[in-house]
Amino acid sequence: MGENGFPSGFLKPHKQAHTIDAWRVFRIMAEFVDGFETMTFLGPSVAIFGATNQYPKEPRYYDLVEIIVEKIVHKGFGIITGGGPGIMERANKGAQQAKGRSCGLCIKLPSEPKPNPYIDEAYALNFRYFFVRKVMFVRYAQAFVVLPGGFGTLDELFEALTLIQTEKIKFFPVYLVGSNYWKGLLDWIKNTVLANGNIQPKDLDLIRLVDDPDEIADGIEQHYRKSQSLENF
Repeated sequence: MGENGFPSGFLKPHKQAHTIDAWRVFRIMAEFVDGFETMTFLGPSVAIFGATNQYPKEPRYYDLVEIIVEKIVHKGFGIITGGGPGIMERANKGAQQAKGRSCGLCIKLPSEPKPNPYIDEAYALNFRYFFVRKVMFVRYAQAFVVLPGGFGTLDELFEALTLIQTEKIKFFPVYLVGSNYWKGLLDWIKNTVLANGNIQPKDLDLIRLVDDPDEIADGIEQHYRKSQSLENF
């Protein structure tokens, strides 16, 4: 054995790094406090996810999200997005145009230098840590509406499905919008993941593939009237 009980040749932890990690806890706590204090006053809301691409190959989804948001806002819900460009920007824009609450849970990224301009000042939050931001989404959204997107969109989708499946949070509806886009993923989940026994048949019911804005808005309203819950855990 080497110095301080570490195996010979073992890279010892750097004392300064551990000190920095300890102080980082306060920054994390500050983000949680800021998020909780703001989101508590938002009221019943729906989270919208999707691509940040400002020049999409299928722009119809960018028009569709505004229609979906308008329907949801007219049911009395606010809108929560990640605050970025693309589908998120169109969702926040749709919320403001429909006179609804427009919230942006923004993340500091080199590729997204500033939040989109359609976020209400009272509900604009900036996060350094993805995991803190994800807590705000899953705690305060009464539903997730997921449009075509990339890794970030998939991350939020599967985070929610995992937490609902394991009953770490209360059930809320998760809608996928874009039948053609999501078909391959859903086929793989059914024909490979389910077929190998890694999920149960009932787990497939956690995902709702719907392209009709009215069906989405009506379903969210029905769930909220039944649950009457503003927090999911």
